[in-house]
Amino acid sequence: MNILILGGGGREHALAWAVLQNPKCDRLIVAPGNAGIADIAECADLDILDGAAVTSFADEESIDFVIVGPEAPLAAGVSDALAAAGIAVFGPSAQAALLEASKAFTKEICDAVGAPTAAYGRFDDLDAARAYLADRPLPIVIKADGLAAGKGVTVAATVQEAEGALADIFTGVHGKAEVVIEDFLRGEEASFFCLVDGDTVLPIGTAQDHKRVGDGDTGPNTGGMGAYSPAPVMTAAVEARALDEIVRPTMAEMTRRGTPMRGVLFVGLMIDDGAPSLVEYNVRFGDPECQCLMMRLGGQILDLMLACAQGRLANAKVHWADDHALCVVMAAQGYPGAYAKGTAITGLDALPRDSRNMVFHAGTAVRDGKTVASGGRVLGVTTRGEGLGEARDRAYAMVDAVGWDDGFCRRDIGWRALP
Repeated sequence: MNILILGGGGREHALAWAVLQNPKCDRLIVAPGNAGIADIAECADLDILDGAAVTSFADEESIDFVIVGPEAPLAAGVSDALAAAGIAVFGPSAQAALLEASKAFTKEICDAVGAPTAAYGRFDDLDAARAYLADRPLPIVIKADGLAAGKGVTVAATVQEAEGALADIFTGVHGKAEVVIEDFLRGEEASFFCLVDGDTVLPIGTAQDHKRVGDGDTGPNTGGMGAYSPAPVMTAAVEARALDEIVRPTMAEMTRRGTPMRGVLFVGLMIDDGAPSLVEYNVRFGDPECQCLMMRLGGQILDLMLACAQGRLANAKVHWADDHALCVVMAAQGYPGAYAKGTAITGLDALPRDSRNMVFHAGTAVRDGKTVASGGRVLGVTTRGEGLGEARDRAYAMVDAVGWDDGFCRRDIGWRALP
């Protein structure tokens, strides 16, 4: 098969690495890719938000299967354009992608099916939002209703902080003057990943992300500073409740509305005393959770994504090894605020690259033959071990072998599950 992956981050590097392990893959192109992806696959300069351009490219290159990595092309309808042209695609329609693209839409679905989630208010007027805020307990959660690259959420401990977040949203910082204000959910957060083809829901793994920039979960939210899989808090009982109370009812409602969900459903949960509540839906693999999942799933992920795209999930099975994976994100100093680009990274060529040890590139480029940082989150050092402690120790040994004076990372990834 000729396969095209859309995207150029750590998630797409991990997907490419896993897909290439499957003998069904004859040729792999990633658009736009990055410095790490270029070592293992062809990279193409393509506007991945332009459905017509992507469809034309897929036709010209005789692409058999397209995997959409990021959320923005899904919201822009790229999957719809490919499907209309008869090209097999992994990724939901633009209407189904509203589960991620609109926080308010997700809340509406939760209301319709009675899925447990935080109490909320939805506003497109700043004064009305402030009035609602005045009557709610603190802390409070402020969400921009739209795509914000994982950074449109503020957990405000004070009224001043909450009003500051509202002001940012209504002055267009996140691109859309609409907001969802949620009560704060207490408990332990986890990520639950399922493949869905409109009818069948197939769980494919759990993980736990570390959103805050600093050790001990301090500082501002980021796109993710590390993750591990599986998440111990996602017991069999919690998973069963999440499927019965949240995921399956949501999928049934989407189908009833004539917009069935097909692709990966990333279910963000808060678990309190064994009871899961929905924090958010995403309709693509998480980053850096994807790096951990791909390390554990390997080449079978291509078969699973194909079965999903072709409506064959009812006959698909996931084959898990009894192992653990952990990813440490190395980011540019200053992230998630202002940071420098173009700083040199050394030592990567000396690190192992195998089924248990990988450095997945996110924001990198090659200049004058040298790898340099080109983004905020730059590398995802990802390892696999029989236990989580083994994976953690190996990951940090690799981190310490990277030469990058202008980078930093959290040193406590996996802390909830490890002594």
